[in-house]
Parts: sequence; structure tokens; C-alpha cells
Amino acid sequence: MARFKNFVPSGVIPACLLPFREDFSIDEAQFRKHLRDVAAVDGLAAVTVNAHASEVASCTFDEQVRVMDLTGEELGDRLPIVAGIYADGSFEAARLARMATRAGASALLVFPSQTLNMGGALRPEMALAHFKHIADASDLPLIVFQYPAASNVQYPLETLLKLIEAVPTVRAIKDWCNDAMLHERHIQVLQGLPRPVNVLSTHSAWLMSSLVLGCNGLLSGAGSVIADLQVALWRAVQADDLKLAKRINKRILPMVQAFYAPPFLDMHNRMKETLVLLGRLERAVVRPPLMKLDTTEVVRLKTAIKAAGLARDGAFASAA
Repeated sequence: MARFKNFVPSGVIPACLLPFREDFSIDEAQFRKHLRDVAAVDGLAAVTVNAHASEVASCTFDEQVRVMDLTGEELGDRLPIVAGIYADGSFEAARLARMATRAGASALLVFPSQTLNMGGALRPEMALAHFKHIADASDLPLIVFQYPAASNVQYPLETLLKLIEAVPTVRAIKDWCNDAMLHERHIQVLQGLPRPVNVLSTHSAWLMSSLVLGCNGLLSGAGSVIADLQVALWRAVQADDLKLAKRINKRILPMVQAFYAPPFLDMHNRMKETLVLLGRLERAVVRPPLMKLDTTEVVRLKTAIKAAGLARDGAFASAA
């Protein structure tokens, strides 16, 4: 797998899904097809694997290695690969970072340790130690996954600034603060630093509003289904073409409103089911504790597909 040197996370970065067979094993053929479908969209900056969208919480270390190998075989010389680092312990996070670096990743998306969910925001030195372990294991650019305050694993802005100063390889945050005022503050402060740190929006449910605040990119699981629309919206916002952006956003809204409806935890479950409805995946199998969607949910997705004008034939619909 080729590693893209000097990659700085920015632009449109879809997070890919991970198809499973009925016995819950990884469906490698379908995963390869999914990667090719997503990567066929013109204008992507990178793709992400081993993250929320690929149900990384239910994947073993060896399965994550295999996901990286398959991704590299399919896309390694075409697009940079962002690898998720999902681990509560710092030693395991460093182990994953070493693995992803050897496998040819171009950046690492670092999830917060759930160890911090009982008051970690009051101990910023714990977050710094976690990231230093990862940075010692890999020289790749790091993307800090910023969670909402309700999660109890968020990093206060003061902590983010300390982290950026202490760990120079932090080059971006994936911002899911879910607070428009704080999101805008992140954009102004972090992208205005002497060594700018890009803010990648993952506020997919209100993506247009987020992007017009000045984000330098987006990293989103919804890109596994509507990467073409995300690219089109990104380009329209970058060109200050509000009229076009609003037209594209009108197509995006039915899908994201369906994906991110309560319960929020079913978002990637719904994306899989949508790809089945569109003929892009054979099955929408998810690993427990996630469970298959009921008929009412599937009908809702069909309605959203029609409203968004997505095409069943071909990998992706036209974004025009």
C-alpha cells in the first residue's frame, strides 16, 4: 500500500462501512466493491476505515489488520487512507497506530478513550498522555475526534490547545461537538493558529450550515452513501455559490434526516440498508448489539431515497 507523504487532512473524506455475511464474518468481496464504489466519486481527499461506520467496536485487532490490508489492495495507490484508532487503553491505541502505519495509512483518526467519561475533562493531562503514546508510536498526522459535551469524553477548547502544542502531529479535529457556537469557535481558533489545525465537520445532519462557517473539510459516515452529494456541496460552498449549495442541500436533507433519526446509534445500520435498497450491497447485516432494522425503518429509507433522487443503477447518483 502506498502512503501519501505530507498528507494534511482536509476536503471530503467519507467513512466507509464494513459488510458482513449472515454468520457475521467480514464479507471481503462486498467490502472491496464498497470501497471501489465510494472511491469512484471524483473529488475525494481520502477515505476512512476502522471507524464508527465500519462498526470498529465489534472488530478484533486481527480484523482491523485485514480491513487495512483490503483497503490498501483496493485503494492504496489512489487515495490516502485514514485509519481509526479506537481503544480505551493508551498501549492498545499505540499498538493500533503502529499497525496502521505499517499498513500504509496516511493519517490516524483518534477516538476518545471511554476511560475519560467519568471526569476526564477535569484531567487534561490524561488526554495529553494518551495522545503522546500514539504520537510516539507513529509519525502520521493525527485527527482528534471531538465528541459532544453530553458524551463526557469531550475535550474542552483549552485542552485541545494544550494537546496541539504538546503533540505537533495533531493536524485536524473531526468536530462532533454538536454545538454551533462552539463549532464556530473551533473553526476560528484552531484554523487561525500559527500552525493551523483543520476542522473537519462531522455534523452531517446540518452539514451545509456547518460548512459555511468555514470548515476546511468534512469526515462523515454518510459519505458511504452520498459522497457525490457531499463533494458537490463542498465545492459549492468553497465557490461561495449559495444558490447551488441550497439546491444540493435540499437533496441531502432527506437522507441525513433518515440516517440520524432517533435512535442515533442506528445511523450506520440505516446506511447499510440504504445501500441494499440501492443495489450497492447484498446484505445489511450488523453485528450485535446492533440489530436489523424493522419494516417501518426500511419504508422510511425508501421514502428518503426517492426524495433525494438517488439512483439505483450505477454506484452514485448525479449530484447536479
